[in-house]
Amino acid sequence: MRDSEMDHVSVPVVGIIITIVSSFINGSTFVLQKRGILRSREKGASYFRDAVWWSGTLAMILGQIGNFVAYNVAPAVIVTPLGALGVLFGSVLASWILKEYLNILGKLGCVLCCSGAVVLIIHTPKAETVTSRLELEERLSDPVFILFASLVVLALLVLIFWISPVHGSSNIMVYISICSLFGSFTVPCSKGLGLVAQEAFSDGPYSGRALCVFLFLLLTLTVSILTQFYYINKALEVFNSNMFEAIYYVAFTSTVIVASAILFKEWTELTLSDSIALVCGFSTVCVGVVLLRISQEAELIWKPKLQRKKKD
Repeated sequence: MRDSEMDHVSVPVVGIIITIVSSFINGSTFVLQKRGILRSREKGASYFRDAVWWSGTLAMILGQIGNFVAYNVAPAVIVTPLGALGVLFGSVLASWILKEYLNILGKLGCVLCCSGAVVLIIHTPKAETVTSRLELEERLSDPVFILFASLVVLALLVLIFWISPVHGSSNIMVYISICSLFGSFTVPCSKGLGLVAQEAFSDGPYSGRALCVFLFLLLTLTVSILTQFYYINKALEVFNSNMFEAIYYVAFTSTVIVASAILFKEWTELTLSDSIALVCGFSTVCVGVVLLRISQEAELIWKPKLQRKKKD
């Protein structure tokens, strides 16, 4: 009994550590890519020729690999919200690389991000609800998940082929919606690949079927990541990176949690108190993210109390 309890505790710890490292790498992605875009504009050249932009792209690849590993050793309901630490790391790097000032609101946002992350870590579910290929196939064929996936695909087609060409460069929510909706496939596919990989490349009787599932998930994951990469860079060319990252994090995390809840049903392992704590922790992190980004656009002016009274 004691050994099994240690197993349940150690798995989330490993996932949390990997997530924190990945968050640092992901936090540098937008900063480096934005810096590369700015440098290329000054030179009048394409950012595809800029070394800083490529370092940001490499950071994105490494971050995705880290996320893939984390999603396979810890519940998605904890790994995804902890991605807010990437916003925290990104703000610190932006103040250093992009010379962006972090005022008192930004510092409060950092504190809230850390506080919310601690709450999420404490109340994370310690058990996985899908542990085999058969269970994964059963969840993928669930009518509720099929309906959800169909609606997401339909929304993506409308956004990409009708709305994006007209309103993409003027409305930040268009590119954010595309990236976030694709994110709802990224996490389930990453987690699913880890479940079927070993059986897909074994000599077992069901290896052929497992290989088909593996290739389907891999193709979906590849299309999802490449499309997100494309639209993230389109957004960074047009919109402020601070505003984009804040809204993108909240939208991406929300769609991923909904998709994971429908497919993996990790919420069934939570008690009522843990569920409430996770919602509060996630809300705290979101408020922290918003404060971090508002702080870089707002100018705070402190006025003495007596001076305000005289003015009135």
